[in-house]
Amino acid sequence: MAQAATAPKGGGTLYRGREGMWSWVAHRISGLLLFLFLFAHVLDTALVRVSPEAYNQVMEAYKNPVVGLGEAGLVAAVIFHALNGLRIIAVDFWSKGPKFQKQMFWGVVIGFVVLFVPFAIRHLTNVFTH
Repeated sequence: MAQAATAPKGGGTLYRGREGMWSWVAHRISGLLLFLFLFAHVLDTALVRVSPEAYNQVMEAYKNPVVGLGEAGLVAAVIFHALNGLRIIAVDFWSKGPKFQKQMFWGVVIGFVVLFVPFAIRHLTNVFTH
């Protein structure tokens, strides 16, 4: 018989609701978003070889607040994915990494806020004032 998952110390279940699970989910989502951006970027950049006029039209269409918000989301995904990737490397290759994975997760969150908030303020100011 399969053994049922038991609740670890500190609440939650073995697989849900803790920092490790949310970090795992966010890492996969940010990676997927980055992949989709790179795919779209390759397509729109390749358009310049097919029709420079069409490329210019696409680039002009990107100059709107919706795309500006998307750019902020892209930067958020890059920052989180990079910082969390460093946390994953530390957990995997540092002998004490698993012991400190919860603290490193919160370090990723703090690092994300420190890096992203100033960018978002500057970028979104430019997006909505120009």
